[in-house]
Amino acid sequence: MTTPTAGARPDEVRRHNRTALLRKLHVDGPSTRASLAAELGLNRSTIKALVDGLAESGVVAERVPAQRSGAGRPSLLVLPQPHAAVVMAIDVRVEQVAMALVGLGGDILGRDSWNLHHRSRDPGEVITHIADSAKLLADELDVVPVGVGVSVPGVVRRADGLVHEAPNLHWTDVALGSRLSAVLKVPVQVGNDAELGALAEHVRGAARTASDMVYITADVGVGGGVISSGRPLRGTGGYVGELGHMVVRPGGRRCYCGCQGCWETEVGEAALCRALALPEDAPRGAVVAELRSLAASPEAVAHRLGEFTEWLAMGLVTVVNMLGPELVVLGDLFTALPDQVVDEVRRVVQKRSLVSRAVGGTRILSSPLGRDAKLLGAAELAFEPVLSEV
Repeated sequence: MTTPTAGARPDEVRRHNRTALLRKLHVDGPSTRASLAAELGLNRSTIKALVDGLAESGVVAERVPAQRSGAGRPSLLVLPQPHAAVVMAIDVRVEQVAMALVGLGGDILGRDSWNLHHRSRDPGEVITHIADSAKLLADELDVVPVGVGVSVPGVVRRADGLVHEAPNLHWTDVALGSRLSAVLKVPVQVGNDAELGALAEHVRGAARTASDMVYITADVGVGGGVISSGRPLRGTGGYVGELGHMVVRPGGRRCYCGCQGCWETEVGEAALCRALALPEDAPRGAVVAELRSLAASPEAVAHRLGEFTEWLAMGLVTVVNMLGPELVVLGDLFTALPDQVVDEVRRVVQKRSLVSRAVGGTRILSSPLGRDAKLLGAAELAFEPVLSEV
């Protein structure tokens, strides 16, 4: 936990402690006052004052636990109240937009989604549809979002939400953050989809206990999000994580970004469709169904997905050697891969990566959050400035 700077005023200290307590409840869920005091390093009288103030304003509530242990009076649990602060999370994909209203504590209160086609990918069309759908969803649930987080598959300037380039959407220099803020009338934070997937896994998924991890996402394109020493790695101006555009096969297929032989041309959705003998524009459901059918036959998996597995492993060897994570989480379409593929990738990385061997074997797991990872990451992005204002 960060501590206030020396000489901070009492009101600044109270504000810092209040934010830390809310953050703890938001991420870890219900807790007793004693546990909060121990976790945050605060005395019980300070915790009492903070909890009493938050309860009075309706941000938290205290309840007797459903399951009791031992004799005596049970300790009350402090619970975050989801409707005390609600944010809008939006995940803009190449073929779909998903949105959700997420309450304090991470509960999804309601959601909506719609498909994108070539014409409807125009930024103006997307922004208009988001604004209309956001109003309908908020009215339906009778809530007023206090912030918005947006996930986009592209290079995003975090300072103002400018999408510098999203090749698979065919977007260039789209002022998404400022345009959405103008129509939604609330602060809007925009982030790269893979970065937000990594954030979600770190806060609510497979990487909760990992200080250094990489999240690899596969949709139409491939991207990567990095958590380093417990914090998102964002790079200069927020531009980081375009791992799908590292060249692994010089002279290979031309990529949307303009280069040839990018990693995503070998392991993205189109490459997986080719390996499965499906049309490159096959519906996502058909791809997932084929993978599930294939998983029943180890010989078929090896035959059909052998080369795909090699390219996936080759890219991950480079990623692990370069970034040295203790954990790699495979997200999105990669979560549908047969266990045999993930096991083989894990074996190859362990064998061929110097860094993996040095740390005793980098863990490689499929995301437990599935397609909700980027949506939950967008919600956490929106909550970052909100928790200090509740």
